[in-house]
Amino acid sequence: MKTILKLEELAMTAIAVYFLSIYNLGLSFWIWLFLFFTPDIGMLGYLINTRIGAVVYNLFHHKGIALLLVATGYYLHIDIITATGILLFAHASFDRIWGYGLKYPDSFKHTHLGSL
Repeated sequence: MKTILKLEELAMTAIAVYFLSIYNLGLSFWIWLFLFFTPDIGMLGYLINTRIGAVVYNLFHHKGIALLLVATGYYLHIDIITATGILLFAHASFDRIWGYGLKYPDSFKHTHLGSL
């Protein structure tokens, strides 16, 4: 992936982490560090098959879904939903720095960013 795209994803990750510091729900840094990697639980869908794996993984790594959660939580004044959306967005951006994009149903290594 091109360096400029990686830098863009890095900037989005940093901005999302900043907003997580605002919507931290009173949780400590260490809990947020653990929670930051929890969207990868979506990989468990690959235990069933690659199609289910791709759907579940993409559900946890789709920035549009993350932003929808942020907007919903913000509009309804439900901080936990806002924070969840920000966390999903930050994690998805972080993954894209390393080339892990949304998955196609044929293989975990086949992503919208190219092959891993």
